[in-house]
Amino acid sequence: MTRGQTRPGFTLIEVVVVLLILAVALAVGVPAIGHGADGLRSRSEAAGVANFLRAAREQAVTRNRVYEVRVDTEAGVLVLIPSPAEGTGGAGTVQAARHLAAPVRIEAEPPLRRAVTFSPQGLSSGARFRIKAPGPRAYVITVDQITGRVATRPVDS
Repeated sequence: MTRGQTRPGFTLIEVVVVLLILAVALAVGVPAIGHGADGLRSRSEAAGVANFLRAAREQAVTRNRVYEVRVDTEAGVLVLIPSPAEGTGGAGTVQAARHLAAPVRIEAEPPLRRAVTFSPQGLSSGARFRIKAPGPRAYVITVDQITGRVATRPVDS
C-alpha cells in the first residue's frame, strides 16, 4: 500500500465511541424493561385471581351448590371448597387451588375478610382483594355482593 491511501474500516476511537453510546443506552433501558416485567407480572396475577373467582362462581351455579374461596394472604394461596355450611358430603375438600407467583402478594380488604362465598343463584358474600407486586402498580379485585360478578381495576399502590 502506498503512502496516502487509506484502508477501509473503523478507527479504534470510532469503535470505542460507539460502544460507549451502546453502554449508556443499555444502562438507561434495562431498568425500564425490569419495571415493565413487574407490572406485567402483577397484571397477569390479578387476571388469574379474577378468573379463579369467576370459575368458583360458575361452579356454584352449574353444580347448584354453595362454594367458598378462601384466601391465605401469608402463603399467597386461594382454595376453592364446597361450603361447610351446606352440610352435604365433600364439605371442606379442596376442589381447586391457585398459588401466586413469589413476589406477588394478595391482601384482603378488610384484612379479616379472607373468604368469599358463591351461592347457586349467582350471589356472593362480596369481597375485595388487592394484588401487589414490586413497583408502583397494584390491582383491586372486587366481587359484587348482589350479582357475584368479578371486576379488576388498576390502582396506584
